Amino acid sequence: MLRSGTTSDEYFDKYLFEGDPALLREIAESLVALLPDDADALAGLELGGVPIATVLSQLTGLPALFVRKQAKPYGTRKLAEGGEVAGRRLLVVEDVVTSGGQVIETCGQLRALGADIAGVLCVIDREAGGMANLAADGLKLHSLFTMSSLTAAASRTGSPGPRRDGQD
Repeated sequence: MLRSGTTSDEYFDKYLFEGDPALLREIAESLVALLPDDADALAGLELGGVPIATVLSQLTGLPALFVRKQAKPYGTRKLAEGGEVAGRRLLVVEDVVTSGGQVIETCGQLRALGADIAGVLCVIDREAGGMANLAADGLKLHSLFTMSSLTAAASRTGSPGPRRDGQD
């Protein structure tokens, strides 16, 4: 079951690339070319966007903010940690985009706090409506891979591709 409420028969174990330092760095290095020129900070979304934004920050020198799904009712009570949101042009970083629902919700919250959103960057676009939904909200999605490109690559190499078990 996906966050969007839909069920998928393909599973991307994103934590395998996020937890492998060499692979995570290689992915981040590839993502650098997709960054818009006008972003002045990275906003890594909880949980999967945080390690990607952290490595991208190291590679680009852009500061990284760490964005929760919702502000905690204690401590700093902030939606985003690591710096100010207001007045910044943020590139939102996510690992996998499906429908884009969480990204749209979070971008709305960041905008309400005074941020301008330069775009959304992800590793995998599942091609399940996310790009269109983000565009309808004025957000441009930049993805390193799409579901169809990964499936095609898996079929060319004889790899099983995404695991088909209905979980994500």
